[in-house]
Formats: sequence, C-alpha cells, structure tokens
Amino acid sequence: MEHSSYADIAQATRRMFIRDLVLAASIGVYSHEHEARQRVRINVDLSVLDDGAQNLSRAGIGADDLARVVDYEAIVNRIRAITISGHIQLVETLAERLAETCLLDIRVRRVLVRVEKLDVFADAAAVGVEIERRNN
Repeated sequence: MEHSSYADIAQATRRMFIRDLVLAASIGVYSHEHEARQRVRINVDLSVLDDGAQNLSRAGIGADDLARVVDYEAIVNRIRAITISGHIQLVETLAERLAETCLLDIRVRRVLVRVEKLDVFADAAAVGVEIERRNN
C-alpha cells in the first residue's frame, strides 16, 4: 500500500495559472491590423509536476524554495516578449508560440492557452482561440 502511495505522489500535479493578462500586440491578417497594435487577453493554465507533494509527505512540510516550482514571473515575461516580438497574423500562431514556451520547462505536463482579441467587434467582448498541448 505504501509503495502505491509514493507512486501516486510522484505523479502529483499542481495547477498554475495566469489570468487575464492584457497586452498590446501587432496581430491580424488585414492591412489595418499591421498599422496599429490591438489589445489581446491571454490566459494560461499549466498542469505542473508537483515535487512539493513528495516533500510534504516525507518531511511534513514543503520546501519554500522558488527553484522547486515553475516561476510564473518568468512565464509572464516570456509571454510579453513573444507578444511584442513582431507582427503575427493569426491568434492561433500566437497561442502555439505561447504553449511552446510554457512547455520548455519539463515539469509542465499540460498547458491550456487562450488568446482573445478584445476590440474586433463592437458587439462582442472578444474573439479568439483556445488550445491545449502536452509534454510527452
């Protein structure tokens, strides 16, 4: 029984997220979209291997150390860099690039990325895409 509980702990995940990050992006297929940046809202959900669960079960407490977790500030900074790196035609392309950068950390098992253009239609709050990608 104890053996399986350690196996379960080894597979434990935590959910990390970045909500409603609004950035100005050069995005779109139409010529007027090449001339001015437009607002995009980005949401990212990550399923991350949780070595803290193993630390918690064995020592009674989790290590309070940034090195053992995925750093959301680093991810936000990479998202910002990708978003301002140059013109992107499709929200799908932006979402793929964001997912790829999140999956660079091997502890990230799954990422769900939502990219929304906020100012396309006056009668719609947003248009966009949501994708899910996994590390093998």
